[in-house]
Amino acid sequence: MNSDNTTGRDDRDAEVTDQRTGTTASAQVSAPEFGLVPVTALVRTKLAQGWNWLEEMLTGRYHATYGLAVTRILIGLTGLGLILTNFSARHYAFGVGSAWNGEIAEPKSDFPNIWLFSLFHRAVTVPPLFTAMLIGLALLAIVIILGWRTRIVLPFYLVLWVSFIELNDGAGDQGDNAYRMFMIALLFADTTRRWSLDARRRARNPEFPDNDGGQWRWALIMANNLAIVVLAFQVCAIYMSGGLYKAGGEAWQHGFAVYNPLHTQQFGTWPVLSDLVTAWGPMVVAISWGSILFQCAFPFMLFNRYTRIIALLGILSFHLGIALLMGLPWFSLTMIAVDAIFIRDRSFAKVSAYLRHWWTSSAPRDAGEASGGSAGGRGGSAGRVAGGRGSKDTVAKAGTSAKSKASAGPRKK
Repeated sequence: MNSDNTTGRDDRDAEVTDQRTGTTASAQVSAPEFGLVPVTALVRTKLAQGWNWLEEMLTGRYHATYGLAVTRILIGLTGLGLILTNFSARHYAFGVGSAWNGEIAEPKSDFPNIWLFSLFHRAVTVPPLFTAMLIGLALLAIVIILGWRTRIVLPFYLVLWVSFIELNDGAGDQGDNAYRMFMIALLFADTTRRWSLDARRRARNPEFPDNDGGQWRWALIMANNLAIVVLAFQVCAIYMSGGLYKAGGEAWQHGFAVYNPLHTQQFGTWPVLSDLVTAWGPMVVAISWGSILFQCAFPFMLFNRYTRIIALLGILSFHLGIALLMGLPWFSLTMIAVDAIFIRDRSFAKVSAYLRHWWTSSAPRDAGEASGGSAGGRGGSAGRVAGGRGSKDTVAKAGTSAKSKASAGPRKK
């Protein structure tokens, strides 16, 4: 029996060896014929890994939640600020007072001819109705700033805003075009996951923020992240096209392009500041060439953490200069709003935690709590003092009694 088992085992081992040998031999024979198979497998593996990474990036989690919240707030502030700064001159700038330019009868823009964007154009000839609609638009901007039902409110705000801003084509600028393009992308993003009333309302749901959305959560996440991609592409395209256009101009090439607009009545809103900035020639050249370099290099500086910080600080100073020196605050605020999506959530979270800690630590205490605490402190200290005195008195009394007993002993003897 043992010999038979041993023989059978040897036969099976031989078969396994033959199979392994045959496999090895066939692999050796087929390797020269199919030498590209490992390369193809490697390519397929890399493609699968890339696809998995892309799928995780688009549908895994919400990106730029803090940045989109900042974008929402600044977009609302931009609209509200433009309405408030032009409210006293609303009839002259956009209403019946601007009828002399002929746009009420024959608008230059095609939007008033579309029924969806013709609401303000129909009401412009009735000043009370026009004023009421403008106030309503300002209220919608406030609602967007607070972040209440933004997915419902933002489409109405976009339609009314386009209808309002197209009343006078000459009163707008390129900032209005960027403003509406950014809002179209924001329609697909969830801008209220941070710093909003919607976030406070949804925080009561135990599934927020990890599992909200149900079975369509992946679609909502993908729409949000694709909206971020669109916003990033639009911003980079604006900067790149603007920088390349400037580089082709003779004034920018020679470095004095910043000087000309700051000394005009239209853009030289602060003559003293304009003279201060343009008084030194090398500074004018540095600002002119620096703006071109930052605009053209901005998309490429986003790929590294440290260069991204430099790019964001540089572009922020660029827009602040435009807002202050050239009198274009709403254009600058629109661009700054979208630049916030390039700041990571971790950075916003750290700043938010620091500000929250600073606020709670520096907040004044309640008067009753402070008085109670001080009274308790005084009582505690008084008790400690009394306790200390009591212990000292006890020790002193014990020592006195001991001395008296020691002195009394010999007398009895």
